[in-house]
Amino acid sequence: MNAYTTHEQRQLALLGSAPHALVIGSGFGGLAAAVRLQARGWRVTVLEKLDAPGGRAYVHHQNGHVFDAGPTIITVPGLFEELWRLAGRRFDHEVTLKAMDPFYSIRFPDGDHFNYSGDPERMLAEVTRISPGDVAGYRRFMAEADKCYRLGFEALGAKAFDTVGDLLKAVPSILRMRGWRSLHTMVAAHIKHPKLRIAMSLQSLLIGGNPFSVTSVYSLINALERQWGVHWAMGGTGSLVKGLVSLLEGLGGSLRCNATVERINVEGGRATGVTLAGGERIDADIVVSNADTAWTYRNLIAPEHRRHWTDQRVAKGRYSMSLFVWYFGTRKTYSDVPHHTMVLGPRYRELLHDIFTKHKLASDFSLYLHRPTATDPGMAPPGCDTFYALSPVPHLDSGTDWQHQAEPYRRAVAEVLDRTMLPGFEAELSASLVTTPQDFQDRLLSYKGAAFGLEPLLLQSAWFRPHNRSEDVADLYMVGASTHPGAGVPGVLMSAKALDSVVPSAVEFLQSRDRAEA
Repeated sequence: MNAYTTHEQRQLALLGSAPHALVIGSGFGGLAAAVRLQARGWRVTVLEKLDAPGGRAYVHHQNGHVFDAGPTIITVPGLFEELWRLAGRRFDHEVTLKAMDPFYSIRFPDGDHFNYSGDPERMLAEVTRISPGDVAGYRRFMAEADKCYRLGFEALGAKAFDTVGDLLKAVPSILRMRGWRSLHTMVAAHIKHPKLRIAMSLQSLLIGGNPFSVTSVYSLINALERQWGVHWAMGGTGSLVKGLVSLLEGLGGSLRCNATVERINVEGGRATGVTLAGGERIDADIVVSNADTAWTYRNLIAPEHRRHWTDQRVAKGRYSMSLFVWYFGTRKTYSDVPHHTMVLGPRYRELLHDIFTKHKLASDFSLYLHRPTATDPGMAPPGCDTFYALSPVPHLDSGTDWQHQAEPYRRAVAEVLDRTMLPGFEAELSASLVTTPQDFQDRLLSYKGAAFGLEPLLLQSAWFRPHNRSEDVADLYMVGASTHPGAGVPGVLMSAKALDSVVPSAVEFLQSRDRAEA
């Protein structure tokens, strides 16, 4: 039995057919929103541009290797468990999560490693090994991160910032968290050793934020990981996408792939449906966009319907970095390489300045090396390994011609991996696929090719971020990384949960419509 009660079902039967909700995009945010709406009585159709669901969590297959395109770690499993409960099913009966230990290994340029885990004693031992004088400061940092988690994630994450009143209610919490500081400034107030400052601040890059400019509120990521752990979904994050589609269809909703939305139709200031490429028109009572918000406003809504998110306002935003990702497989296994490794380059602050401020593609870089076969051998053929190497790079304002630069950049990544983690691996390659910022723009329809929407600065977060309920068009809503609360799997799932506070149930919607017509 799903969360929609028999009483509500009887009311819906009396009021007439279920109202129709269109969801644009089938990323985690879109699918979670679709499941929630369908469970609340709406009739939901999800429209996906690509040939398969997932969005940034799309799955590539090549020569027996399975490549998760985007997210690779799962935190806060309860957000998935809640979606399964809404559909009357058990998450743990359908998806197997394996806890990562350590969460990830950070490899410094001198070859030293910091193994980041959820074990307090082992973390203290790592801190002590590098800098005994920072132990007390590390404890203070953890306590402050825990406070940000309580005030920022638990209290505010799933609430839509719909009005100035919502912002004013949150101001005391923002002041208590001293959210005007950057994350790195907060870390540096407690910890002195440069390696430890890096290890405790680089997490904001996972949501598209420069640690030297993103609000210190996002120290909550450290607490969130310690609170809930870091997990791998067996079969890859694609197994979660399949599971969410199954929930939606089991509740009566539907998914259409190869369905590119060309325009959101607006009549009388309200979203009334969409027009697909090719001219097909689909009517709806509400529209939910899981597409990039900047792209949605600039490309899917005519300018005459946008008083707030004008082209000029969208262009003035500060956008996250993009990503260069090389997916590759090998004919042999590298058992000494962990599941998650951050391979840091020779520069930290200066490289981030190049990426986020100068929008310059530097010759050096840092990498996130993902080896899912360390935990899940089924992600590759027998006796083989599957990897991806991800490098943060500037978005398309860099002016980089990725059609010509992709291969030289891939070769540079390969040289670093050969020298640091995977000696001689190129002779064993059995699969290879590259994604660049140009793909984020052209394939995933992200403004400027930015991978995470607006950078999560203080004045681009919460009420200052594109709202979950559109400021411009009635009956239009936003979910995903580029709206509140932001990027990361927990963030996009929370954005779908935030819709519950601004989108009525199907019964409430029909009752409101009947009152208006009367």
